[in-house]
Amino acid sequence: MKNLFLAVALLVAASAPAQKRIEITDLPKPALDFIEKHFHGISVDKVKKDAEHGEKGYEVILGDGTELEFWKDGSYREVDGRGKAIPTAFIDPKIVDYVTKNYPDRKITHIDYGHKDVDVDLTGKLDLEFTKDGTFIKGEKD
Repeated sequence: MKNLFLAVALLVAASAPAQKRIEITDLPKPALDFIEKHFHGISVDKVKKDAEHGEKGYEVILGDGTELEFWKDGSYREVDGRGKAIPTAFIDPKIVDYVTKNYPDRKITHIDYGHKDVDVDLTGKLDLEFTKDGTFIKGEKD
């Protein structure tokens, strides 16, 4: 029984995404610049280098709970405010304009650049989808 437990534990550990804690200074310059510009004054709690979906990148967790993910070149891939509004200066203006016009009482809480589209979550748990060039595809209605 002990060997079975050990085998299961090793299998789970081997199948988990590889994550390695690193120092903030180990991030690529574009990631450091992004954090300084858009999240200035917010502490950094954790920085990890990880491989998700076979792609190497970085994950940063800020002191206010916001989670940032960067591609291996340091460009941002995902910003998750964990239900609270995030800054929008780095988001395609077409997306920000669409949200402002169609959901004036909502704020963007999460943006995720996938391989084919951009997923945007708003306060009130609304989920919208856009093309990479900022054109609205679909989303939930109020």
